Amino acid sequence: MSFTVAIVGRPNVGKSTLFNRLVGKKLALVDDTPGVTRDRRPGDARLMGLTFTIIDTAGLEEADAESLQGRMRAQTEAAIDEADLSLFVVDAKSGLTPVDTDLAEMLRRRGKPVVLVANKSEARGSDSGFYDAYTLGLGEPTPISAEHGQGMLDLRDAIVAAIGEDRAYPEKEDVAVTDVDIPQSSDEGDEDEEPTYDDTKPLRVAIVGRPNAGKSTLINRFLGEDRLLTGPEAGITRDSISVEWDWRGRIIKMFDTAGMRRKARVIEKLEKLSVADALRAIRFAETVVIVFDATIPFEKQDLQIVDLVLREGRAAVLAFNKWDMIEDRQAVLADLREKTDRLLPQARGIRAVPISGQTGWGLDKLMQAIIDTDKVWNKRISTARLNRWLETQQIQHPPPAVSGRRIKLKYMTQVKARPPAFMISCTRSDALPESYTRYLINGLRADFDMPSVPIRIHFRSPDNPFEGKKRRT
Repeated sequence: MSFTVAIVGRPNVGKSTLFNRLVGKKLALVDDTPGVTRDRRPGDARLMGLTFTIIDTAGLEEADAESLQGRMRAQTEAAIDEADLSLFVVDAKSGLTPVDTDLAEMLRRRGKPVVLVANKSEARGSDSGFYDAYTLGLGEPTPISAEHGQGMLDLRDAIVAAIGEDRAYPEKEDVAVTDVDIPQSSDEGDEDEEPTYDDTKPLRVAIVGRPNAGKSTLINRFLGEDRLLTGPEAGITRDSISVEWDWRGRIIKMFDTAGMRRKARVIEKLEKLSVADALRAIRFAETVVIVFDATIPFEKQDLQIVDLVLREGRAAVLAFNKWDMIEDRQAVLADLREKTDRLLPQARGIRAVPISGQTGWGLDKLMQAIIDTDKVWNKRISTARLNRWLETQQIQHPPPAVSGRRIKLKYMTQVKARPPAFMISCTRSDALPESYTRYLINGLRADFDMPSVPIRIHFRSPDNPFEGKKRRT
């Protein structure tokens, strides 16, 4: 991207709506309630030939530095300092307020280019608010409607004029063109060859848990900076914010999510939107870290979150946070291990790591557990090994007999990874009991070293060519 743009303004002027319009997706939560956005969210924007990084920010308000609004303001000011250009959004429908005047003065002091944007200009009676924007002393306002997409051409022209054509349209490097047919490498190899794990590919990790478990603090400690808004208040995070950093030469893309309470307690529309955003982050991630509060672990909601992650087929790691507040660590650790095995039988062998997001203790072990779990999640086993294993399993524990005829498991192959899924061809697949499926899954975990990830087994019976045909007499 050639340059970075921050969207700033007071609460509820339409900053997140404009952000969604520029990135072409509904990434940021939008609601009529002021102050929905709290963290700064980056995105890749496209605007009629322009490509740049856009940052959505919290509404700027005058507040004490230690308060939640004050910490939100600090995040927005950090985004302004990071950006090359600011889009200062005002509400043409409701007109200017003293807060707008103060923000204009703050932006002037920064000495960076500013484009004044008069949003909601399609509304009846917005002309007076539009002309009032001239009094801010930031040049001619650009009238737009972020909700309806009006005025985007004028906005592009204003951005180009403020940032300069050289930065707005950087020259593209020449790309060599050849007419030589280069054969593509095939992903399909010998079925007896098991592909190696690619430890150079970026890894997507979602951090989930109950409110106030310390998810944002944990990510800030990973980054080494106060990138995400934190504090003693529960439920600060609303949007699922993604951040990237390099860990031992590998790009990690981590998603902070809103705290997930029990469904019966989620009443407000905004919290429902936040939880839905967290669920999308889980589905997009490869590995999910479920953060437990070590001082009050294994609440009912904790168990439901783990079950949700496994049902979605994600690789899961447990992080027992706030370990710095535990006194008798050995006794508590033994108790946590016992409860993990007993309360989460569907996640047998799941990796659990005690950590402290506040001090940074245990974070290297957590990252190693994430990498190890992702390796298992991506694991592939050759068909030859699987069929030898299946034969051994049937000898040790034969399938049950149904109506006097024993079920036969004939053939087994892995149909996909991420998570590992297998297909077994057998007779009478509909009559095979669930207990025998669990026996096979537990055997796969033990014999192929596949703990902590969901394993799927599908049974298929071959078509009967004589089914539906009448017997001749």
